Amino acid sequence: MTTVVETKSGADQRTGWYRRMLEIRLFEDKVQELFMQGKIQGTTHLCQGHEAVSVGAVSAIEARDYLTITYRGHGHALARGMSMVAAYGELMGRTSGCCNGVGGSMHLTDFSKNLIGAFAIIGAGLPVAVGAGLSAKMRGTDSVALSFSGDGGSNIGTFHEALNMAAVWKVPVVFVIENNLYGEYSPIRETTPLDDLAERAKGYAMPGVIVDGQDVDAVHAVVAEAVARARAGEGPTLIEAKTYRYRGHSRTDPAKYRAEGELERWKLRDPIVILGDRLGLSDDERKSLQDEVQAAVDAAAVEAEQAPLPTLEEIENYVYAA
Repeated sequence: MTTVVETKSGADQRTGWYRRMLEIRLFEDKVQELFMQGKIQGTTHLCQGHEAVSVGAVSAIEARDYLTITYRGHGHALARGMSMVAAYGELMGRTSGCCNGVGGSMHLTDFSKNLIGAFAIIGAGLPVAVGAGLSAKMRGTDSVALSFSGDGGSNIGTFHEALNMAAVWKVPVVFVIENNLYGEYSPIRETTPLDDLAERAKGYAMPGVIVDGQDVDAVHAVVAEAVARARAGEGPTLIEAKTYRYRGHSRTDPAKYRAEGELERWKLRDPIVILGDRLGLSDDERKSLQDEVQAAVDAAAVEAEQAPLPTLEEIENYVYAA
């Protein structure tokens, strides 16, 4: 049965969540700036507007738990504790990057944080998360795997295969769909026959939960409940967080395919503003925090860029041949 959950968490971590969400927002703004300056090559997929999902969900798992993320995953990686220097370095192809500059924007990975993969192939992280959760179960540990996908990812074969396998074997894994209403450039109603993707959980006999993806408290609460359920041996959960991306699909996409006024309506429920209001932050406090985080973002970008590019010999260390 699909349920809709709206709840609030305790106040202990919430100022930290606000700061982390602000960091993600300003980090992504800086990524666009660096891309336009030619300092980031290749494609980038930004997540402004998704901050409550990444911070709310990732803050609900422990260090011993596993995480797989999508190509729109900068926010997930930062929420997991990756440094901005390591993230910027990877985007700029520098040796300061988390993968020594050879992975790029779509491959922010850090095994020291159990961030075991960011995947450019849609849906590819889902079976990896099932494998990680299954390995924990077979080894007798209580680690859980958390896996992000987009609404478009729920139409991919690996989505259904992963959910089916996780349900049959009661794998300790939590699947989070970030439903931002668009699969690349296509509105969800043109590609998917239902609005509530959590309904798909019914086909795999697992709980399906819909949550407001603009509300970090609500996201944290439902993911924490699903993680506890998985850790207790009760199997997987599918969570659909309804959110919105403020920018286009990638790079310089102006997103002209959006309906007039749609972006403005979603910005009225900005996740950072919502949490700031709940915390009772004054305009001066918000400005002070923003200035502080902006300075850290700018400094991280400068530090990351100062590292050298990887040499051909270093790049060859990551190339395999039979």
